[in-house]
Amino acid sequence: MTKGFSKKLLVLLFLGLCLPASTQAGLTQRINSIISRKSQKKVSFGVKVVNAETGKTLYARNADKPTIPASNMKIITSAAALTYLGADYKFTTRVGLLENTLVVIGGGDPLLADVITDKKYARDPGWLFDDIVTALKEANITSINGIVIDSTFFDDNRVHPNWPRDQLNRPYACEVSGLNYNLNCVRIITKNIAGRIAITVTPKTDFVELINKVKPTSKGNSAVGAYRNTKPNRLTINGKCTKQASFDVAIERPAEFFGFLLAEKLVAAGIEVKGELQGKLVKNDSRIRILRTYRTPISDVLARCNKDSLGLAAEALVKTISAENSSRLNGTWPHGLTLISNYLAELGIESDQYHLDDGSGLSRQNKLSPNAITTVLLGMYKHHNWKMYKDSLAVAGTDGTIAKYFKEKKYRGKIFGKTGYVNLAKSFSGLCTTDRGDYIFSILATGANGQTRTAINDIAKAIIENTK
Repeated sequence: MTKGFSKKLLVLLFLGLCLPASTQAGLTQRINSIISRKSQKKVSFGVKVVNAETGKTLYARNADKPTIPASNMKIITSAAALTYLGADYKFTTRVGLLENTLVVIGGGDPLLADVITDKKYARDPGWLFDDIVTALKEANITSINGIVIDSTFFDDNRVHPNWPRDQLNRPYACEVSGLNYNLNCVRIITKNIAGRIAITVTPKTDFVELINKVKPTSKGNSAVGAYRNTKPNRLTINGKCTKQASFDVAIERPAEFFGFLLAEKLVAAGIEVKGELQGKLVKNDSRIRILRTYRTPISDVLARCNKDSLGLAAEALVKTISAENSSRLNGTWPHGLTLISNYLAELGIESDQYHLDDGSGLSRQNKLSPNAITTVLLGMYKHHNWKMYKDSLAVAGTDGTIAKYFKEKKYRGKIFGKTGYVNLAKSFSGLCTTDRGDYIFSILATGANGQTRTAINDIAKAIIENTK
């Protein structure tokens, strides 16, 4: 070996050793400059960036401080669910006959009649009820003696006590039941027809009573909302309507909603419905003759949970973890969250790094540190079900809640993550992929303002640009 060649080799080795340090310094400087922007001076940031292969921390700021994660709570819930339930798990709904009584046994599926899921499988609206009608006709049933809905897979605590009470009619705060349908919502449509307001509901049903207080107007934009009364599912529709407006409203008593709709569809199809609509435990009755079984794979639920931030999916996952991992009659929030806490402890996350209150992040009582989130993501990265989990995350510039961001070629398709937002708190955690390797990150901001989402996205861009 020549002296000149040895010298060149030493220089190359030296540069190779120094490159990670310079990269880390550049990333640190870039993130600090983003956080130091004038618009973000009153915002508190918690940030952690980790090399996914080595686990080495490249940047940390308030990384062990737990704060409101908003929908980043779904990262924890979905990871725990995939670990506890497995990649082959399916949410199951069964329909059968107990003598001449029609029985529907729920399995907590949050995606029955979900428009996005039905579109994926090319299913028409109302397909489920049409198929039940077909099953009864195939069995030569022209009359049934009542309908029994068994939603005992979950307990009957359908509303979390720490959800904002004034938001319970919003789709993201819908009730959680052992039998869910249409995301436990209805769509209200108002039309201004020559100065007269017409209101319709989809799916069409008498289960919901509407009180029309909407005023017709020819000026400005439509602004219409629904307000609950003391009587369940009696909604007052207020506001003004120029031409047409539509919005979704969360209903009360989802299992009863399903049964009521089913009875209406059966009657419309010429099948006589006698007796009552009841809700009770029957799933263990060996006399039930199963006519139909409907299954939704956990991969679909994870994707709706993470890509689209569907709260019902997250809460159903918590209660399913509980229902499938105990001898209890049904799944509950407290037990499910205890099991998720055990999962975090097994990953080595200290209890002072988190407080779990629900599965979706709607409760402001949830607290997570960036360290806790990145540890969970790193654990999933090394897990044999990583591909399914990664596929459940929103993709930069492509789909989910970050479809409208990161459109530039250098970012598009290279960031996989979960956003979050509740009042004054914004978050974003996930994975950045680069030619140099993969990087896990978590960004939590409290006291957030209108410019905070831009700052958060710029931090993710900095990871892409400063780790090449």
